[in-house]
Amino acid sequence: MARQLNFLSSGQIVATPLHTEVQRSYLEYAMSVIVGRALPDVRDGLKPVHRRILYAMHELGLTPDRPYRKCARVVGDVLGKYHPHGDQAVYDALVRMVQDFSSRYPLLAGHGNFGSVDNDPPAAMRYTETRLAPISHEAVLAEVSEATVDFIANFDNSQQEPVVLPAQLPMLLLNGCSGIAVGMATNVPPHNMGEVIDGLIAMIDQPSITIEELMEYIPGPDFPTGGEIVGTEGIREAYTTGRGSIPVRGIAGVEEIPGGRGRQRRTAIVVTELPYQVNKAAWIEKVADLTNQGRLDGISDIRDESDRDGMRVVIELKREASPERILGNLYKLTPLQSNFGVILLALANGQPMQMSLKDILQHFLDFREETLTRQYSHDLERVEQRIHVLDGMLVALSYLDDVIDILRNAPDGTTAKITLQNQFDLTERQTDAILAMPLRRLTGLEQQNIQSEFEDLNQRRQQLQLLLSNRRELLKALKKELRSLKKKFIDDRRTRIQSDAEKEEESARIAQIVEEAETVEEEVVLEFTQRGYVRRLSPRSYKRQQAKQEELLGTWEEVDDPTLQVEMTTTQQTLLVFTRSGKAYAINVADIPPTPRNSRGTNVMTLLPNTVHENEEAIATQLLMPAQFEDTDLLLITHQGKIKRLPLSEFASMTARGLTALKLKEGDELSHVVLAQSGDQLVLATPGGRVLRFMVDDEQLPYMSRNSQGVSAVRLMKKERLAGCTVLQNHQNVLLVSAQGYAKRLPVTALRLGNRGDLGLQAIVFSAKTDTLIGIAGVSDHDKILLLSSSDRLIRCAVNTIKIHTKDDQGDRLVKLSRGEKIVSLVQGVEGSDKASATS
Repeated sequence: MARQLNFLSSGQIVATPLHTEVQRSYLEYAMSVIVGRALPDVRDGLKPVHRRILYAMHELGLTPDRPYRKCARVVGDVLGKYHPHGDQAVYDALVRMVQDFSSRYPLLAGHGNFGSVDNDPPAAMRYTETRLAPISHEAVLAEVSEATVDFIANFDNSQQEPVVLPAQLPMLLLNGCSGIAVGMATNVPPHNMGEVIDGLIAMIDQPSITIEELMEYIPGPDFPTGGEIVGTEGIREAYTTGRGSIPVRGIAGVEEIPGGRGRQRRTAIVVTELPYQVNKAAWIEKVADLTNQGRLDGISDIRDESDRDGMRVVIELKREASPERILGNLYKLTPLQSNFGVILLALANGQPMQMSLKDILQHFLDFREETLTRQYSHDLERVEQRIHVLDGMLVALSYLDDVIDILRNAPDGTTAKITLQNQFDLTERQTDAILAMPLRRLTGLEQQNIQSEFEDLNQRRQQLQLLLSNRRELLKALKKELRSLKKKFIDDRRTRIQSDAEKEEESARIAQIVEEAETVEEEVVLEFTQRGYVRRLSPRSYKRQQAKQEELLGTWEEVDDPTLQVEMTTTQQTLLVFTRSGKAYAINVADIPPTPRNSRGTNVMTLLPNTVHENEEAIATQLLMPAQFEDTDLLLITHQGKIKRLPLSEFASMTARGLTALKLKEGDELSHVVLAQSGDQLVLATPGGRVLRFMVDDEQLPYMSRNSQGVSAVRLMKKERLAGCTVLQNHQNVLLVSAQGYAKRLPVTALRLGNRGDLGLQAIVFSAKTDTLIGIAGVSDHDKILLLSSSDRLIRCAVNTIKIHTKDDQGDRLVKLSRGEKIVSLVQGVEGSDKASATS
């Protein structure tokens, strides 16, 4: 076991197991990040850096009625006194406290460039200026003192800083907070002040209030950038459990744009609000990219007309485009609609806790009650001290002549002080106040002022004693304070909340639009190329293309990106795409943009979710979902010879995130996906020329769950990978093609029916040791095949020109290859039949 040597101050060496030291040190680091950096305190809703910035500015006197001061001065003060971290981290935190599109109620006021919603960077701290905003000055820092909150020493014990600020409002809910700690994260959305205060007052009046009743006062988040929350289900879940997903979409409308210079009026989608934390410039770029890729058709132009009066992004549409359909695609494909993942996690009593909405409000009320109690106790102590002094002054004024005689006859101040204490029964503090009283206080008006102050302070003492002794009166004062702050800082809600009824109505309307669009069923041809592109053609265009290719039958053709798969389908069908990592995704054929003439088509990867690009997944294959799939199965086969059988119905209603079709071992990947029905026969081939045929039924291939790894399909040699597979349905022969261009047809009856996992039998003999089997296919006499060489040449061949041989033959050389050239792929069904592809 590895050991670490720890040196004690006495010089003694203590051997410590390395894993123990690492565990202890990492735990200390994790707790430091959790408590001292990344998570807010539920009481004042601030992280340490924000709290230190506000307190440093309070100490500098940067109140709202004072001039702005350079941000560099503030950052320097924070670094030197309270926050020993990087200056850029402090300035970034300060900037977010100024930005009105980041904070619902900015705690700082700024002068200068503090960035924009386009993610433009703020100016350097030497150029910008700041001061406290009225809300932070009055509702967060007004009562800060050692009497109301605890103070601790700073990092070098030279200053005292507050542990928490005496916030009078729950800033955690008002401005929200996001942060990533070690092993946990928080993401609290901002809310409207008026609604939160109403909720607090309702909790004070009815402590047993439920979350559902609380949502009548606080219906949902209120983002500074506006937008619209879709439905209330996500809000309810987040408020109840402390975790949920709230769908938020931007505000967009359809307008008629005047033409000008003889141009006709045009229809445009105008976006005036984006979801919270969505970068406007990046969103516009995303829309432009999708339009250029053909995934968003019907858009002719996009421009940003935003100014200081607000956001305005104009998306001009083509004449025949449907605004509702394009808007739906914008919601689906871009962050114009995104999910805000709510995590109500904060520090409570120094511990990270995931809380419900009611828990957060209750923690704040408990803190505010404690703060008010400490404040009132401190005020009562000061009032009583002042009353005590005024009482002595009034005694002296009542016996003014006697007091003057004592002072006139006393040899010194000490004697006068002792005499006054003894004769009038005064305390030392009262006597000192009398001796320090100036002569002008002896006038009649000043005596009256002292008497009035004494009576007022007595009334204040009675009020404070009542507040401290009666909790109901204390809560009344708290409610009065909350209403006063609400009246001073309240503003209108910015984010609209779509009710569940409105959501259902909209869903029904969109479904009707989609249904109307789908009623016009269009026949199309899909061509999939070697480099992962798909071309959507009309049947007429494809027939013209096929007529030209018939002339090249049996001859080599130089192609930059050859077509390896063709499917005849309609716009109502679904395309299933499988990645080599075992994930499956669904693409509506109608969403594949039509391919212009002489275009290479659309990259299939651009039609998949962004996570596929981020994880750098590769596409293994794609196939069309049959119209009748109830009795159809999916066979998934890996390079290492594993196979799994799944009902195709499990892939009928996938979400945009896709699903996992197959779990893979390290080093393995999905290679073949074929459709089959119970009773079909599956043929597998290895590079060495072995072929195994077995039945697709419950005995040989029982159904398995999607999270399983599959079972052995065929026994492979060391470092051997599956060469090909095909499903025999009505086929008479099996076609085998080698890398050196040899091919033969073998009758199905010549292949003995075996069991899954067998070794198989040798079905082809190679004349050269370097030759290998590259693919097989079940064929009939009228079929055509396509062969692709390592030199990116392809040749189309008619199956009836290939002779039938026995399994002990090599076959005939089908094509003549150049020196060093090999056949790398065999593709069947290039004319668009519904047969299974047999690529290798």
